[in-house]
Amino acid sequence: MSSGVVVTPGNVSVYHGGNLKVIDRRMRVAEVVLRCAICVLGVLAAVLVGIDKQDKVIFSIDKKAKFTDMKALVFLVIANAIAASYSFIQGLRCTVSMLRGSLLFNKTLAWAIFSCDQIMAYVMLAAVAAAAQSSVFGEFGQSELQWMKICNMYEKFCTQVGEGIASSLVVSLIMVTISGMSAFNLFRLYGSNKGKNSGR
Repeated sequence: MSSGVVVTPGNVSVYHGGNLKVIDRRMRVAEVVLRCAICVLGVLAAVLVGIDKQDKVIFSIDKKAKFTDMKALVFLVIANAIAASYSFIQGLRCTVSMLRGSLLFNKTLAWAIFSCDQIMAYVMLAAVAAAAQSSVFGEFGQSELQWMKICNMYEKFCTQVGEGIASSLVVSLIMVTISGMSAFNLFRLYGSNKGKNSGR
């Protein structure tokens, strides 16, 4: 077709030539921005939770609250650190490919990126869910299990943890968005081959 667009039997447009380059460049720019956001917010969340601690004297006994007291918060810090590191590496890859003007036509690499993005999205969602559940217990307690409210005693600690969880939630949502973009990049390759084969 003269427009450079091949329509597959499923009415899904597959772009070739100049159109593909424009779409790929826009996708790369968006991906770099989102991965940079994950780096910043992931490090911020890990630092907020990781350095959070508060001392409280209870009946002349010095008690200290820190993130290692809750395994869910340890998981959250580790997940954010991994997500930030992974996104930094992927951001560099996208930046280098943009500067070189190369397109992603390697299916093996596309599958690897798609799989890693999916794993990171699920890990972040799991970490946020576990930390949020633990925070609810800390805020409201659980009278049936005789778990007391600790946020009444460690208000600063709980507030900072909440900020870290909020930042982690944004990271997880961005990670889900990126996993959708990597899925588009992957299956676009198969759509491209399908369109080329049908045009022969």
